[in-house]
Amino acid sequence: MTKPVRVPAIARDAVAEVPARLLPYSLRRIWSPEVYQGGARRNGYFEGWYLKCVDGAREHPVAFIPGVSHDANGGTSHSFVQVVRPGGKTSYLEYPLDAFSFDQQRFEVRVGPNVFSAAGAVLDIDRDGVEVRGSLRFGPWRPWPVTLLQPGIMGPYRFVPRMECSHGVVSLDHAVDGTLTIDGAQVVYDGGRGYAEKDWGSSFPSSWVWAQSNHFSVPGVSVTVSTAKIPWMGSSFVGCIAGVLLGDELYRFTTYTGAKLIASDTSPGSARLTFADKHHTLETEVDGAVPSALKAPRHGQMIARADESLDATIRARLTRNRDGAVLLDDIGLHAGVEVMDSRGELAATRPYRSADSGHCPR
Repeated sequence: MTKPVRVPAIARDAVAEVPARLLPYSLRRIWSPEVYQGGARRNGYFEGWYLKCVDGAREHPVAFIPGVSHDANGGTSHSFVQVVRPGGKTSYLEYPLDAFSFDQQRFEVRVGPNVFSAAGAVLDIDRDGVEVRGSLRFGPWRPWPVTLLQPGIMGPYRFVPRMECSHGVVSLDHAVDGTLTIDGAQVVYDGGRGYAEKDWGSSFPSSWVWAQSNHFSVPGVSVTVSTAKIPWMGSSFVGCIAGVLLGDELYRFTTYTGAKLIASDTSPGSARLTFADKHHTLETEVDGAVPSALKAPRHGQMIARADESLDATIRARLTRNRDGAVLLDDIGLHAGVEVMDSRGELAATRPYRSADSGHCPR
C-alpha cells in the first residue's frame, strides 16, 4: 500500500495500542519503537534518541541526543547526551552507564539529571564548557504509523533480527513550549515546533544521507528523507525511507512499499535525492548545511563520525504521477541534515535533474 495514510496526533502518554500494553516488554517494544529497544543486550550495542526543538521565533534551534553505548567487551560502556546547535557547534557529554535508566511502559529516559520523554525534557547540564538548563513541554506527538505487520518506519524489516541499524520516527511534528538557559542566555521556546526520531543497533551504515524539516511556509508540513547502504545476507542494497506529512496525511516512500531512489547527487553539505513509487514522486534538494562532527556508533562504541547540521534548507516537491499535480513545492528551514557519502555508494540509476526543469525524472 503506497497511498497516503492518516497520521492523527496522539496523547503524550499513549505510546502503544491497548492490546500491546498487555504484552510483556520483550514483545511490546516491537510495536513501541519510541521506548528503549535494547532490553538486556549489552555487547556491541547502541541506542540514541534525536529530539530537535526550534523556538517560535525560529532563531534558536537545538537538538538533544540522549543515548547509551556498549562496546563489544563492555569496557567503555557509558551513557551520553549530545547537544547540537547551528554553526557547527556540538558537544558530547559522557555519563556513567548506571546514570542511564528507562521506562518500559512509555518513552522516558534519564541520563544523569537530564530527563527526556514524550511530555517534554528537563535539562541540567553545566559541565565541560556547556550550560543547558531548564525545561521544555511537548504537545501531542505525531508518530509514523504503527500497525501489526509494519511497526513503524522500518516496516517488516523491524522483524529482521540483528539489523546493523534500525530507525524510528516517533514524532513528525509537535508543539514545543518552555524556557532554556543556554550558555548564560535565556531562550523562550513558546510557540515552537519539535521533531523526534531514534536509531539502535550496532553501527551506522557505511554511507547514508538523512534530512528533515517541519518548518515550511504552511504549518503541519513535515518532510523526512533517508537513504543508506544496507548490509543484507552477505551483500547489500541501497534502501530508502522517506515521508511527507501534509496535514493528517502521510505520503510514504519506502523500500518495502515499492519505492525507489531513482536519482541522486551528493556533495559535502548538500544532496539531491528523488524517490518514486507507483503513485507519487518526491524530489528533494538539501543545501546550506554547516556540518559539525557528532560521535556515531561503530560496533556499539561511539568512535565513528556523523556530520550533522541544523541550519540547512530542504526543498521538497511532491507530485502525483497520474496527472502531474503538484501536492507540495516548498522550502523547509532549520533542516537537520547528514550527508555521509564520500564513497559514492548511494548512486541511483539515473542522474539528478532539478525540480526547476518542470518535470520529474522517471
